[in-house]
Amino acid sequence: MKTILNVIWLVLSGFWLFLGYLFAGVLLCITIIGIPFGIAAFRIGLYALWPFGYTTVERRDAGAPSCIGNVLWLILAGWWLAIAHIVTGIALCITIIGIPFAIANFKLIPVSLLPLGREIVPTDQAFASR
Repeated sequence: MKTILNVIWLVLSGFWLFLGYLFAGVLLCITIIGIPFGIAAFRIGLYALWPFGYTTVERRDAGAPSCIGNVLWLILAGWWLAIAHIVTGIALCITIIGIPFAIANFKLIPVSLLPLGREIVPTDQAFASR
């Protein structure tokens, strides 16, 4: 079932969101200081490309640098990536079939706003570690 949902997601919005994250990652990697943010954009872009079956968990070892990095991320790329998720989610809510995909889009908003200090893991692994 996850594969079917991911394929439909890929066609409806995943590919375009992935391109947005790819663009943000390339722009952020232009400077040496932005490379960690670019890597985070690529990581989240892969998650946005194939989200069903994966979730995010907070990293226990993330500290003050992640907090400072999240503030910089929010200013540099996070707000417009979150807007892309909101617009796509609202567009997917137009049809009944699109509602589950809209909900998945809305679940990606917190990660697009504050990605540092989070890790993307398979869903079964996240529930097993609790």
